[in-house]
Amino acid sequence: MTPVAPPPQKRLRVAFLLADQFTLSAFANFVDVLRLAADDADKSRPILCGWTVLSDGMEAVRSSCGVKVQPEVPLRRAGAFDYLVVVGGLISDRAAFSPEAMRFIADTAARGVPLVGLCTGVFTLQAAGLLQGYRCCVSWFHHQDFLDRFEHETPVSDQIFVVDRDRLTCSGGHGAAHLAAFLVQRHVGQSAATKSLNIMMIEDALSGQRAQPGQMLARQARDELVKRAVLKMQQNIEQPLSVDDIAAALGTARRTLERRFQSDLGQSPRRIYLEIRLDRATARLRGTEQSVTEIALACGFCDAPHLARSLKSERGLTPGEIRSARPAPAEAMPPA
Repeated sequence: MTPVAPPPQKRLRVAFLLADQFTLSAFANFVDVLRLAADDADKSRPILCGWTVLSDGMEAVRSSCGVKVQPEVPLRRAGAFDYLVVVGGLISDRAAFSPEAMRFIADTAARGVPLVGLCTGVFTLQAAGLLQGYRCCVSWFHHQDFLDRFEHETPVSDQIFVVDRDRLTCSGGHGAAHLAAFLVQRHVGQSAATKSLNIMMIEDALSGQRAQPGQMLARQARDELVKRAVLKMQQNIEQPLSVDDIAAALGTARRTLERRFQSDLGQSPRRIYLEIRLDRATARLRGTEQSVTEIALACGFCDAPHLARSLKSERGLTPGEIRSARPAPAEAMPPA
């Protein structure tokens, strides 16, 4: 009788902790890369990779979109794993994790197990003091939220993920898939990482240095330096930076930055910055009841007349005309 070969040892074992109202897309993108890399075919068998969802109370965890995920293993029986992935979600005053879960994260770090912060999971790690002395990645969309909470920290908000020793942080969204592919490539191999992304209709694995996509412009930048500069602009709306400051922050000369903008977008950095701020002001005029003065100050204009002059000059409309043109709210549907 031919002896049965023992199953191969898993090369990558990942444990997840899901915050209350966690971001489902970040979790799903990350775990699907593991699933597709774990097998030698598309049968989802966890042969080369293993993953599990941990919890202290074992109740189903609700995502920000309402879909619930049932944890599999209590914290006290977590077993061995290579990475602990903390998946964040909505930013609120409510605690995202229980005190027991926070102690588990700290104990895991103390044992030398690398920590991964997905989406606003970075906020959890920072609040726990587990990112002191580390570079960390935050979505451009949550850049100001991070600064408001951790005023002495400066996150990286122009990359899709950052790997700094045993701390790996990610802006979320499709960046979670690329960070997972980075780990698969490290532990399983390049072919497994490529296969996973290709099955997910993602052509190429992106390095962490790839710029995050930000607020949509009329014409999308292709130059990586220009993309990073635009993200800097989007992160500094209320108090706009000078072009010199942006160039210095990116480690380049002002003339180089202006030349690259002109070549890529056909406009100067100053002009693009104004477009971004006017877009943000227009969105607020249409979507909020804030006063024109409040919107002007929030978008980097001196006062309401300054905003009004800029809108009239660039868009041909006054703040009042933009606000009056917005669609009326839909009438409430009668009860069934």
